[in-house]
Amino acid sequence: MNQPIAIVTGASSGFGLLTTLELAKAGFQVIATMRNKAKADELLNQAQRLTIQSNLIIHELDVTSGSSVERLAALIKSIGRVDVLVNNAGFAGAGFVEEITMEEYRKQFDTNFFGVIAVTKTVIPFMRRQKKGKIINVSSISRRIAFPGLSPYVASKHALEGWSESLRLELSPFGISVALIEPGSYKTSIWTTGKQVTTLSLQTDSPYFNYMKRIEDYISSGEGQFGNPKDVAEKIARIALDERPNLRYPIGKGVRPTLMLRKFIPWKLWEKLFIKRLC
Repeated sequence: MNQPIAIVTGASSGFGLLTTLELAKAGFQVIATMRNKAKADELLNQAQRLTIQSNLIIHELDVTSGSSVERLAALIKSIGRVDVLVNNAGFAGAGFVEEITMEEYRKQFDTNFFGVIAVTKTVIPFMRRQKKGKIINVSSISRRIAFPGLSPYVASKHALEGWSESLRLELSPFGISVALIEPGSYKTSIWTTGKQVTTLSLQTDSPYFNYMKRIEDYISSGEGQFGNPKDVAEKIARIALDERPNLRYPIGKGVRPTLMLRKFIPWKLWEKLFIKRLC
């Protein structure tokens, strides 16, 4: 197979689906992975309209399952190489810390963090032998601007970013680049079907119920200004083709000004403004 090979996790919807299409359009043979292959219809329909369906390989993958990751490794071995890995699979755990079970925290990290590590460890030997490759981890602006009621998700992205920094320094001597894309708010399913709110925080007798409702209302009120996820997919494709990508790529409407504000104003003022808006 002479085409460059890309792997995208969580390719059935959102950033993963659109990134798969953009990479296929750019000439990659894309291994589009998802937990349930029955959810591949939308991806395949869009690929057919773009006449790039021959550039797709649909593969079932649960990043939290060791045996599933091993089957991905066997597929890569049969192909012989991998040039780009996009770690996109994930969901947003929500609720208030007091009411979130430890099992819910572990589930969040199993997908958003440990799943990324498992898949990445699978591709590293191939990239190292090739002396080239790119690993692109889909993070979030939440890593740098934490939000109440989303501590599992925010914490998983903090962990992902610290780990990615270490990984970049480890793999750079072998010609392998590691990059983080940090989207702001976009119209994807992660804030609808992909958000998993702990049961207790949704009950009216929860001490956090009204606070949780205000947070949900705040997120919903901004949906009209959410960005087009295709912008993120196109950015990921450009990173995949970049010879020397940067470590971080914040992206989204108002993201850069907000990051600058967060960087230069004292925490006490930031906290006061934040709480005033939500309470």
